[in-house]
Amino acid sequence: MTRVAIVDPQPAVRAGLALLLRAEPGIVPVGAASGVSDAHDLITRERPDVVLLEQQLRDGDGIALLRRVKSEGGAPRVIVYTTLPDDEAELLARVAGADGIVDKAASPADLFEAIRLVARGETALPPITRAQLDAAAHRVEPDDLALLAMLVDGTSPADVAETLHMDRRRVAKHTQRVIGRLRRRPAPHAAA
Repeated sequence: MTRVAIVDPQPAVRAGLALLLRAEPGIVPVGAASGVSDAHDLITRERPDVVLLEQQLRDGDGIALLRRVKSEGGAPRVIVYTTLPDDEAELLARVAGADGIVDKAASPADLFEAIRLVARGETALPPITRAQLDAAAHRVEPDDLALLAMLVDGTSPADVAETLHMDRRRVAKHTQRVIGRLRRRPAPHAAA
């Protein structure tokens, strides 16, 4: 049985997802939350296998919550379940450690498949485009390109640390710096 926590600021979305998940064999919702604090409490208390996480929460940033949850021992698998506004949001989710990204416009069958994939330890991440990677590469320091590439590919923090010969705290610090740089909007090009 795959235990799923739902984190979304919209009451109708939380209720609808709970009904949908209850109807699917092998998947059971274990609770729902609307904000960062109550989501963290829910995840800590229920220890779900998978978390469905909206990026924009009632009282804060779902990406920051994702990073926090992934940094704690015994972290659940996390699917960012959102209407993705742009490539930047998808990159942020990948760099923060999302195990899956599912657009809310996806079919229930696609959502169930993503839940099952991540629950088995696989990923449900859409392919990264060269344009997305190039755009992100222009917004980080050259020293961070190797880290960015590994994080975008879904490499675990432990594997990143081993490959780059860094301790995990340093990887976490550099990852936070990369996220900060990715969040900054590029300066508009001046008209010639």
